[in-house]
Amino acid sequence: MATKPEEAAAAPKVGALPDVYRNYNFMLSSREMGDVRFTECFGLGVRIHPIRYRESGSGQIVRTLPGPIEYAEVTLRYGLTKTPALWDWLKEVLAGGTPRRNISIAMMDVKGTAEVLRWNLDNAWPCEWSGVSFDALGREVAIEELKLSFDTLTRA
Repeated sequence: MATKPEEAAAAPKVGALPDVYRNYNFMLSSREMGDVRFTECFGLGVRIHPIRYRESGSGQIVRTLPGPIEYAEVTLRYGLTKTPALWDWLKEVLAGGTPRRNISIAMMDVKGTAEVLRWNLDNAWPCEWSGVSFDALGREVAIEELKLSFDTLTRA
């Protein structure tokens, strides 16, 4: 069966290395804050805890089933600016509310112009904040850190 020219062009060649994405082109976006740039984003992950059990009559064999799902907290580091959007969001939690937002972390192409991957964090809220480290002799950018907790993670 002959393939269409578009399909042949899209298929990787045997032995060719895939073009991998770089970790420095990313952005975070939400409906409330718009597109926000961060210097670092880490901790994106999920763990499915295994439930171990032994079947009767199977002797020493321990089997597993998928158990509770746990999502890791995502840590965002960013240069301190005058924009109060993230601080205001944290203040809502400090005041006793749980202002949840749907957040997306987008991986951009090498040029930084087009989105290639996206992870959606549903019902995210700030659960930890760390302030700037001050140093009278330092010359680094003032960096704040914000951790987000969320309910579910999807890859789009």
